[in-house]
This record gives sequence, structure tokens and C-alpha cells, in this order.
Amino acid sequence: MPRVRQKRSRSMANSLLPPEERNLTPDQVEALDKRRDLGHTFLVIAGQFAVIAAILLLWVGQDLTYSPGWAHPIAFYMAIALGIIVVFGITGIVLRKGTPRLD
Repeated sequence: MPRVRQKRSRSMANSLLPPEERNLTPDQVEALDKRRDLGHTFLVIAGQFAVIAAILLLWVGQDLTYSPGWAHPIAFYMAIALGIIVVFGITGIVLRKGTPRLD
């Protein structure tokens, strides 16, 4: 009785990968991982500044009410913290998604 070979469909080990990432070379996978790691780092920085901004929020109202003239250091620190949160947060989200990294 001869053995008949059956054709098996070759399935991927991880079928959860998006279709555009299924046929990457090892170098491309390494670049993708580096880009995602940088995006994650930026999101962590944005999160840390969000904690700082939450603490500054406790004093910014008092600073704006009682500090004379343009002397509002806490308000300026709050504005800088919010700017850092927006820039690093958006950049981190973009790098974690599918856009290519700019070196």
C-alpha cells in the first residue's frame, strides 16, 4: 500500500501579525522593533510628564490668581509640561504604529 502525501497548507506560527509584517526580513524586523521601542519610550516620557502636570495643576490656579504681572512660574512650567506631553505622546503613538522611523 503506497503512501500518498497530502498537501498541507502552510500556516504561519503567529497569525495575529498584520499582513504587511508577515514577510519581513530579519533586518526589517529589527528596525521595526527599534522603532516601536522608541515609541514606547516616548509614551513613557509623556506619562511621566502627565504625572508632573497633575501635580502642577494643584498650584497653577493659585499662581495665576496671586502672582503679580507676568511672574507666573508655575503656569509657565505647566505650559511647558503640557507641550512636552503633547509632542512626546503624539510622536510615541505614531512610532508605535506603522509609520517609518526617521533617522
